[in-house]
Order: sequence, then structure tokens, then C-alpha cells
Amino acid sequence: MQTPITEHTLDPRQHPCFDQEARHKSARIHLPVASRCNMQCNYCNRKHSCVNESRPGVTASVLSSGQAIGYLRALSKRIHNISVVGIAGPGDPMASADETLETLRMLRAEYPELLLCMASNGLNLPPYIDELAALGLSHVTITVNAVDPQIGAHFYAWMQRGSLRFTGEYAAEQLWRAQQRSIKALAERGITVKINTIYTPGINDQHTDDIARSVASLGASIMNIMPLLPTEGTPFASISEPNRAALKAARARAQQYLPQMTHCARCRADAAGLIGQPNSDATTELLQIAGATSTDHTHHKIAPVLPATLVPDNPLLTSDEKPFIAVASKDGLFINQHLGEATVLRIYRPGEKRSQLVDVRNVMSDASGPMRWIKMAEKLPDCAAILVSGAGALPRKVLDSKQITVSIVEGVIDEALAACAQGNSLSWISKQNFRCEEGGCSGDRGNCTE
Repeated sequence: MQTPITEHTLDPRQHPCFDQEARHKSARIHLPVASRCNMQCNYCNRKHSCVNESRPGVTASVLSSGQAIGYLRALSKRIHNISVVGIAGPGDPMASADETLETLRMLRAEYPELLLCMASNGLNLPPYIDELAALGLSHVTITVNAVDPQIGAHFYAWMQRGSLRFTGEYAAEQLWRAQQRSIKALAERGITVKINTIYTPGINDQHTDDIARSVASLGASIMNIMPLLPTEGTPFASISEPNRAALKAARARAQQYLPQMTHCARCRADAAGLIGQPNSDATTELLQIAGATSTDHTHHKIAPVLPATLVPDNPLLTSDEKPFIAVASKDGLFINQHLGEATVLRIYRPGEKRSQLVDVRNVMSDASGPMRWIKMAEKLPDCAAILVSGAGALPRKVLDSKQITVSIVEGVIDEALAACAQGNSLSWISKQNFRCEEGGCSGDRGNCTE
């Protein structure tokens, strides 16, 4: 059982996002280990290999837990006033709960003096609150855009909980219920809760008072009303950014319920340094080096066993002869099915903004061994690749010989296909198998018994 951590060398008031004075002297580091998200907000366009934009949901690289700790070690030699390390994406930390919790455990073990925080939508937060408290998480930010489901329904294209997908007012209602439980439970455990609200003209601009009053009653400590940032490729791209006067008035009204944060800089998921300072070229280089570094968690040396053509670092390119990409999916939303389990494959024409589903193809076969995969290849002559959550060595070898790349990834179908259309790597959602070079182990890490 984990022992709760109740004292920190650093004063919790040194968190620069929660304290106006701390922003000028205390640096924060965001570790981008949470690639997946359990909802699609209508103002969000996540990018996993971007160095140019400065906004939430964007990172230059997605790291594993081990890579993140290595990156922090290197970065702490350059930035000496780090007070807090947080996880804020580029997806939602609790949609990537395993990666998030593993990173927090490693952080707490190696950096017991630092404050730990995270930013979440709250949908999948309740089951993990006790463990987060035991790890000494001191600050949590939850984005609450509405407490009225009729208003909330405008913000979200879909939400995913387990294998269930929600839309519309029901989705917004389920989200607000989870957020209420999260805020209350966090506050009861002494964790400081900040509420982010995306102030969106014509949608929730007259609703921020209700949000502030509701979250204050649950135990939230501070509120950050953020102006909408119209982002290309999102349904809210055509909504104008609110003017300063309207935003100031909204904050003044909400002030009667909660203190207001007014120095938010819309930080990236890989933000490093003082609030408002862009990431330096040196910081970005360290992040990208970390993302290319092999690590494991059993202290063995490891090496990829996938053939080079199957490693997701290589972009998956279609052609006139093979214009499509096949996807193994249980729900039509996520890449979440092992190739050996798939009886049908969804066939897509990748697009940068929207991919087209062109076919749902039956790939069942009575054959076994190599012939099973040869027959599958015969049904996919127009596909350049297959995106799956897992695949054995034999089907990978057979399909590769038929010029069909098997890429082992896990994530939202639309995001993966958009990356393919743009010629980008899928390394940010890769699920590569590894073998130990020491210890005589020949299995992959997921099944290691050592």
C-alpha cells in the first residue's frame, strides 16, 4: 500500500499556475506522456510532433515514462528553478492512465522535493484519485466548460468510456457528473483544484457565473477563464476570439465565487520554463532526443525486433496503386484490435482533415499458418498498410512480403490517418515489441515474468 506524502520541501504556493507571484520565479515542466484522449473537444486539434504552435494539445514529441525521466534529468541541468512537474497531454492523462501513473511514481521516487500536478477533463479521473493522493499530487486542473448539458453538448463531438461512446447532451451530462465527483474527492483529500473554462462567444459566455458557483461549492480553489483560441481544423475555427473587455467582465463576475487566474499562457503539453516563455531550441532538442532513446523499466538493455519497414517511425505512404489503409477496430473509433482477432477490417482513404471510410472488408479465412495471411493479403491489394493494436511475427512477415505494412499502434483512427495523410510518423502512438538483450528473456515487455 502506498504511503501518502503530506510534506514537500517546496511550498505548494510555489506552483506558478496557481500563484501570481510564483510565475516570475518558479519554472514548470510538462512531461508529454499522455498521447490518447477520451473525448474530442470542438476547439482542440492535437498535434504530437509540432514545434511551431503554442497551445494546449501540442508537443514536439510524445515520451514513454522512462524517456520522460531521462528528459527531466537532462533538462534540470539547464533549468535550475523547477518547482513543479506536471502531465497535461497532449491527450488526457487519465485516458493514458498507465503511462501517467507510472511516470508519477517514477517522479515521486527520484524527485521527492518537487510538486506534482496534472490537467485533465475529469471524465476518467474518479477511479484514480486515491492513488494520485497517495503519490502526493498537490494540484489538479480540470477543464469545465459547462454545468448545463444543453450547453455542454456544443463543446464535444464524442466521449469514450471503456468501450462505450457518448455524444450530445447525454455525453455532456456524464462528463459533468464525473467532474463533480472528481472535484469533490480531490478537495476532500487536500489537493488544490483549479478549473479551466474555455470562454466561447455565443455558447458559454453567459454561463461562466453558473460554472464558478457550482465548482466553488464542490471545493475548487481557483478558476482560469481562458479565451477561446480559434484553431484550424476544428468545428470552432470560425468562432471569433472573445475581446478583452468581455473576458474581463466574465472574470469579474466569477470572482465573487472563486479567485481568478489571469496570467495563463495557454501552455503546450511539453512546456518548460517560466510561464510565458517559449520553449528554447535546446529544450526542444532535448525532448526530441529523449523521444528517440530506448528505455525499459526492468533495467535490461532492450532493442526493437520489428523489421525497419514496420517501425512506426517511418511514415506510412499510400500510392495510386495502394491508396487505402486498413484498420483493425472494435468500435470504428479507436485502433484497438489485434490482427489475429479481426474478422473484418475497415478500409480508409486517408485525409489530412477528414478520412473517408470506403469499405468494411471481411477477412475471415479457414486457412491457417502462412496461408491465412496470404489470403488476407489477397483481399487487400489496394491497401498500403494495416493499423492494428497487436500482431504476431508471422503475419507481419507475410504481409510485408506482399507490400502491406503492419503498423502496431493504438489511438484514435482519425488522428492516425491524418498523420498518414500528412506523411508524419506514427511513433507517438506506437506499441513496439521489445526483447531483452540480457537475462535470457525472449518475450515482450507486456508478458515479461522476470
